[in-house]
Amino acid sequence: MNLLKHIDVRAAVLTAGALLPLAGFAEVTNYSLLGPGVRSRPAYDGSDSQRFEAVPVVRYFGDYAFVRSTQGLFEGGARIELVPGLHAGAQLAYESGRQAHESDFLEAHNVADIHRGAAWGAHVEWDHQFGPMPVTLLARTRQNFDSALGMQADLRLSAGVFQNGPFAAGLFTQATWANAKATQAFYGLSTTQAATTGLPAYTAGSGWLFSSFGLLWSLDLATHWQVVGSAETRHLRGDAARSPLVERESNYYVSAGVAYRF
Repeated sequence: MNLLKHIDVRAAVLTAGALLPLAGFAEVTNYSLLGPGVRSRPAYDGSDSQRFEAVPVVRYFGDYAFVRSTQGLFEGGARIELVPGLHAGAQLAYESGRQAHESDFLEAHNVADIHRGAAWGAHVEWDHQFGPMPVTLLARTRQNFDSALGMQADLRLSAGVFQNGPFAAGLFTQATWANAKATQAFYGLSTTQAATTGLPAYTAGSGWLFSSFGLLWSLDLATHWQVVGSAETRHLRGDAARSPLVERESNYYVSAGVAYRF
């Protein structure tokens, strides 16, 4: 586990709840997957508490509809192909919120939960093959249905970099930005909240929320079965990184699952 905590692929590539996503090498392929998985993740980005949870491995694209858990969110919606390899669409996504009982720090300071919910948004996705290397570039916005939790935007780049027999691997990186409502909801503390928690008041503004870098892999077990997984480091940025709610600026996520491929 200590090795996974120090994985850093920045030089190699440019760029929580029971239904959170399991990233796998399927991110840069065109087949469908369905199966169970497990993940180790922080109680929240910035927490020193680590938790295990069950997660789905889901990836399906129809002519116009899609659902997936392989691009950093559990999401589904509709999309159309504008030109070969370029899609645009709209989606609904699960938002995990923040559960205080999962963090010793939040419980000790009586910090309130941020309830699980959903977000709506739009995306543009470009898929291309550079020789043997598949590449996916995704730009996505998401507005929480609870307007107090604000809006975020993601830019995610994935590339398949290795394949040998049944084993394949890829790299991905993501940058996420948040408006002032989103950053304040998760990392700010009003004067009232400060009095309740014993922590200093803090106002968090809009800007770069976090960057992440990771490794994807898959191993074919049989014609229709494979094991997929990922290891990711995530680093808080901007006002979020300076929040009194942050115990550490970097966290890690490790996932694995078994999926039926169709």
